[in-house]
Amino acid sequence: MSSLDAYQHRVELQVNGEQRTVRVRAAETLLYTLRDHLGLTGCKPGCNNGDCGACTILVDSQPMKSCLMLTVEVWGKQITTIEGLMGTDIQRAFAENQAFQCGYCTPGFIMNCEGLRHAYPHANEEIVRIWLESNICRCTSYEEIHRAVKDVFTPHTDK
Repeated sequence: MSSLDAYQHRVELQVNGEQRTVRVRAAETLLYTLRDHLGLTGCKPGCNNGDCGACTILVDSQPMKSCLMLTVEVWGKQITTIEGLMGTDIQRAFAENQAFQCGYCTPGFIMNCEGLRHAYPHANEEIVRIWLESNICRCTSYEEIHRAVKDVFTPHTDK
C-alpha cells in the first residue's frame, strides 16, 4: 500500500443505475469524482462554489451542485448525471427550442428541470421561474431555456 492509498477511501456509488466503486480522497468533490474517475463529463466545473449550476446532478432525484458535495457523502444514494438522461423529452425540448448557445450550462439546466419534474410534476409558471434561478447561463439564453422548460410542463395534445 502506497502512502497515497492511506489517504483514500473506497466508495461505492450508484450512478445512472450502475454500481461503481472508486477510491477518493476524503475531501474530493463529487464533481471531480464523476469527471476524473468515472469519465462522466456532462457536469461541468464553473464557479466551484455552487452559484452557477453547471455541475448540477440529481441525488435521489433532487438537484444538487456536485461541486459542493463530497464523494464520501453520497454512499448509497442514487446519482443521475446528464448522461443518464439520454434521449429524454427534456433533452428534446431543449434541442427543439434551441435552448443553448455555447452549451456549457445546458446539462445543469436539464438536470435542474428533471429535478423540478420529480418535485413538482405540475409546476406552474412561478415555480418554474424560481427553480430556474439556481442556474446561470452566461450566454443569456434564458428565454429559450424558459420556453423549453415550459414545453416540458405543458401537456401536449395531438390534433
